Amino acid sequence: MKGGLEVDAEVRRGSFTLALRCSVPEGCTVALVGPNGSGKSTVVELLAGLVPASRGSITLAGRVLERAPGLRLPPQARGLGVVFQGLALFPSLTALDNVAYGLRSRGLGRAQARAQAQVWLGRFELGELADRRPEELSGGQAQRVALARAMIVRPPLLLLDEPLSSLDVEARGAARTLLRGWLAEAPGVKLLVTHDLEDARAIADRLLVLDRGKVVAEGPVEALLAAPPPFLAAMMR
Repeated sequence: MKGGLEVDAEVRRGSFTLALRCSVPEGCTVALVGPNGSGKSTVVELLAGLVPASRGSITLAGRVLERAPGLRLPPQARGLGVVFQGLALFPSLTALDNVAYGLRSRGLGRAQARAQAQVWLGRFELGELADRRPEELSGGQAQRVALARAMIVRPPLLLLDEPLSSLDVEARGAARTLLRGWLAEAPGVKLLVTHDLEDARAIADRLLVLDRGKVVAEGPVEALLAAPPPFLAAMMR
């Protein structure tokens, strides 16, 4: 699985242990679901390099990101795209410069980075908002700026932590369709963390079910939803 993600690692936090084992092929969009406290946010932090593994390894596209103890690439060296639940847009930068930031940090000149960022804002139907700062954007607009910023660098792994959480019910349905289309065109592995099974059904190819720090079910979305394990069955009621 040269272009995919291979994880067999643990994170220990006090009495809680995340023991994550998964294998995701290149091009796949996988949704991670689980109850509160199951370790979903810890998965994002582990893959992004924000918390160290206590043991085990993480390999992405044939490149070792972490092998504990000893080898651990810092977040900036992993080359990932991340959309955190809080979005983490730079408040002092315009939408255009927020999107261009990833390219600039990789050494692309300002003019070229901004030109590409303008194209991506257009793809996300934000072209006319290029000069607005995050405080001047709606929740949905800010979400799309964060997505564009993460996707413009075409990362081998895109981490999306509740990317639709700020949208109301009416806007969410349309956003699901758009997000699935954008992710289908994106290279690498896409990991969507969500508490909403409709998000998972509409956007993802595969499902990872996390409970008490362990993957308790994994497989194609529709197959798992057709014969759900106990936690999923409870979510579907």
